[in-house]
Amino acid sequence: MKLWGGRFTKATDKSVEEFNASIQFDCRMYAEDICGSIAHATMLSRQGILSAADANAIVEGLKKIYGQIEQGEFEFSVELEDIHMNVEKRLTDAIGEAGKRLHTGRSRNDQVALDTHLYIRREIAAVARLLMQLQQAMITAAKRYSDVIMPGYTHLQRAQPILFSHHMMAYFSMLSRDFIHLQYAWDMADRMPLGAGALAGTTYPLDQPFVAELLHFGKIYDNSLDAVSDRDYIIAFLEFAAVLMMHLSRLSEEFILWSSSEFKFIELDDSHCTGSSIMPQKKNPDICELVRGKTGRFYGHLMGVLTMMKGIPMAYDKDMQEDKEGVFDAIDNLKFALTIYAAMINKMTVNGQRMRDVLECDFSNATDMADYLAKKGLPFREAHAVVGKAVHYCIEQGKVLQQLTLDELQGMSPLFSEDIHHYLNIETCVRQRNTYNGTSPASVQRQCHAGTAAVVEEEKQITKWDTAVSAVYEVLK
Repeated sequence: MKLWGGRFTKATDKSVEEFNASIQFDCRMYAEDICGSIAHATMLSRQGILSAADANAIVEGLKKIYGQIEQGEFEFSVELEDIHMNVEKRLTDAIGEAGKRLHTGRSRNDQVALDTHLYIRREIAAVARLLMQLQQAMITAAKRYSDVIMPGYTHLQRAQPILFSHHMMAYFSMLSRDFIHLQYAWDMADRMPLGAGALAGTTYPLDQPFVAELLHFGKIYDNSLDAVSDRDYIIAFLEFAAVLMMHLSRLSEEFILWSSSEFKFIELDDSHCTGSSIMPQKKNPDICELVRGKTGRFYGHLMGVLTMMKGIPMAYDKDMQEDKEGVFDAIDNLKFALTIYAAMINKMTVNGQRMRDVLECDFSNATDMADYLAKKGLPFREAHAVVGKAVHYCIEQGKVLQQLTLDELQGMSPLFSEDIHHYLNIETCVRQRNTYNGTSPASVQRQCHAGTAAVVEEEKQITKWDTAVSAVYEVLK
């Protein structure tokens, strides 16, 4: 008979049993379930609700079950629905009556919430470290290619020359905001729901602060209804994941373009590309395309949970079982993307000469010519018109701005002097953009220095998370 079957007179239909079960996916939370149960049993004993003998038997039994699962010696049962009932049934079979007392003072509602909170916290710490490693790879690439100048684009049209390192640090800045989102997700997950029971708390004198201390939670839910029905922490994590993947998708698009024969700006290492089954010459950026393609899955997982939560009443509803598969899939794919992108950036080659050749035969320095005239006193809008005509003239003559003679330039405006060719030099164009967040070498060097300092601070935060997470699982040793 099922653990909840006392009220029922008929067996569950087999198809209903399979549809209702979650063990197929929530089995991955076995460590969290066992740690939570050990903390609960320890507290029950401390409060005199369980005898010391029963508590010891429960704790030792749970540790043995953990070992069996780790060794692949535990067969999960769909009939037992979820990880909680699978573990509890095996425990009861192993130690008898004491196992049946483990569930005193708790419900599957607060138990599943506890497991998920613990699991999300553990994965946040793991993802944070991978995110930081990707940021470090971007800083390393920025420093390695600090003297490389590339075309900057708007509307995917060449616009102004920028440092390649400036482009890399733009993505670093995106990832830094992603880390802030991840910190928020941790804060939402760092709340202990155990003790809320099914929805209204419990009549037993539970010591929730003690359990929170054992499980290294920073906070306890203030309201039991909220504790069992809150999925904001999952939404916060999926929001972080969706935005991060959007950022990686944008980077993927650029890597795909830059590695094409038309651009030839970068070459991805062979270890991160694939070939064609029919065209021997092909070197395809499949990993970039997969990351770009998988981004839609992350949006879907986020929208799935938001939609699932939008119309359900307090407190727990079975709909909430749908909160896990999406977040599990997001975690797995996010770890893959972050890990492989750090390696890809570390191994890619940047073709600085190709970028320079492109800049030498286009009009990316046109704005600098207009600024030159504006600094000589010509209103910028008029300077803009003069340079526009100069560009048109160059197109007709098959030239670029640097190739115009002083006579040709002064025929367009008497404000041009010999120094105009210095101003149109690509290095000068970059060097003069020395605003706080500009693309000059000095500005980008500051960005790299600030980025390195930011990573150091992130490392401190991650270490705190790792410490809290690791302490939870110490009881399993």
